[in-house]
Amino acid sequence: MKAIISDIEILKNLEPSKVAAYLHQKGWIEKNSVPNQVSTWVRDTFASDKIKIYLPLDPEFEDYPRRMSEIMEILEKVENRSQLEILSDLITNICNINLQGMVIQIQAPNNDKLIGEITIYGVVIDKLQKIKTKLSDVYYILAIKAYQERLPIVCTGDLFKDNDIFILKNIRNFAVE
Repeated sequence: MKAIISDIEILKNLEPSKVAAYLHQKGWIEKNSVPNQVSTWVRDTFASDKIKIYLPLDPEFEDYPRRMSEIMEILEKVENRSQLEILSDLITNICNINLQGMVIQIQAPNNDKLIGEITIYGVVIDKLQKIKTKLSDVYYILAIKAYQERLPIVCTGDLFKDNDIFILKNIRNFAVE
């Protein structure tokens, strides 16, 4: 089965600079660019008229999600990888993600406050990832319980990727299953 990324919110959140860096890393060459509008990318292993990627540079364009979807389709064919695998390399943030996972690490709380950083193993875009977050009060106590008893947790939050590290912020509905 082939997964096709069609979630407009996810496609809207793909950053042009991250996509450009990804293309460069994968051997694509930027042939030309119209500043703040579009850049054209080709692979040097193909004739320039065979495979091109038109990368929109302004996420505010009305058809930005559709263009990103087209890029995902092209990369899927060229790299012979699923769109989910490619997306996990490109994604930098996902708002309101429902996350299920296991607490694998807990840092000691701050001196006089019940606040601490935890690490969760959870599935992000079809891939098991380490996710760091900071919890306080009741959520921190629940995380300790989940860690000690090896119980899965669920929560909702906003996921960001910073230097290949996932960080969960604005956590809501944290619970032990």
